Amino acid sequence: MSHKTHLIMFLDDGYHLTYCTNIHPGESWDEAFQNLKTYFPPLKAKLSSQKPFGIGLRLSNRASEELMVQPDRLQEFKIWLQEQELYVFTMNGFPYGSFHNQSVKDQVHSPDWTTTERLDYTVRLARILAELLPEGMEGGISTSPLSYKPWLLEADDQKVKSIYNQCTNHLVELTEELARLKQATGKSIHIDIEPEPDGLLENSKEVINYYQEWLVPIGVPHLQEKLSLTKEEAREAIYEHLQLCYDVCHFALAYEKPAEAFAKLKHAGIRIGKIQLSAALKTLLPEDIETRADIAETMATFAEDTYLHQVVEKNIDGELTQYPDLTFALQHIRKPNAVEWRTHFHVPLFTQEYNGLQSTQEDVAEVLRLLQQHHMTQHLEVETYTWDVLPQDLKKDLSLSIQRELEWVIEHINKYKHAENGSPEHRRAHEVTNR
Repeated sequence: MSHKTHLIMFLDDGYHLTYCTNIHPGESWDEAFQNLKTYFPPLKAKLSSQKPFGIGLRLSNRASEELMVQPDRLQEFKIWLQEQELYVFTMNGFPYGSFHNQSVKDQVHSPDWTTTERLDYTVRLARILAELLPEGMEGGISTSPLSYKPWLLEADDQKVKSIYNQCTNHLVELTEELARLKQATGKSIHIDIEPEPDGLLENSKEVINYYQEWLVPIGVPHLQEKLSLTKEEAREAIYEHLQLCYDVCHFALAYEKPAEAFAKLKHAGIRIGKIQLSAALKTLLPEDIETRADIAETMATFAEDTYLHQVVEKNIDGELTQYPDLTFALQHIRKPNAVEWRTHFHVPLFTQEYNGLQSTQEDVAEVLRLLQQHHMTQHLEVETYTWDVLPQDLKKDLSLSIQRELEWVIEHINKYKHAENGSPEHRRAHEVTNR
């Protein structure tokens, strides 16, 4: 079966699959548009020549302003999308400013959700997405996990509470804007909060606590007053418009098993707006401390200056220790009771071995398998953004790499789909349905 058929079958299941354009450098709209023109038509021709193909659009703050100030540019983009049979269903609103060719590190969180700059940027993205989104389709925009924990290390309890309060007030204002946007346009757009290592929200437990202790208590009365909603309607607006971006790499770094994380989130009523398909670098540490020198030498090739590469270490007792960046973590690689490192470096999906190192590819495969049992989201986005900073011997042609990533996902989706369809439970359900 051809790759084209694979993708069509996948999209017919009600999912939208793409890759995130944050992998391409360029902060202006002209640069972003040129990247789309360069990469998407050839990719669509190879993978989805008979069906529309989705785009995971990343716009910087600058590019979003340029589109809003000059509406003819947005109209030109819409016409091009129609001509090319492409569509935008999801956006990445996490990096606000420059994301390539300079040191980003912790500034990827800046400005955070305590600021009106982050709110204004996200509202702007939502209005652009509402213009681009096909009728009858929901849209999503991933965003930062509120702020960056190390910025709060010296803050007292009152200051921390103030930061949570500011972030929440801005997200509630955003929810109000999205509810009004839906009323005006009929387009339902959700903001997908993306937990990550050292973010103010890192894992499912912190996300659930945030909803229960902050979003719902502050958001419900605000929306009741501003939108004349009942308590239940206000609560539903929060859960509809504020969802979760499940980045598989990030949850693997928290050592959360996908099935357990999905179950906890579902029980709490928190919806998954988007799954970002990404793998973390994984390193199994041998007992012999001296042999770890070779591992450290290989790991050092991933310690680069553009992005944060937090390391989460598991010891023999299952306890976790977190390091703020790989360069710092390498100083501790000889710890006797450490058995595994997981590093925040988005490595390619299509191979599990990297010069003797491994990846958390199995978590991505497990998520794709679970999708066949539980329709958790419609939005799937490959997010391997580190092609420019991979060690030299792992760098490949970018167009081919993107294609290989998507083909790997499609192959696994279809493998699990066919396995699920062939199960006794599925056959019995099929028999009942057709009686």
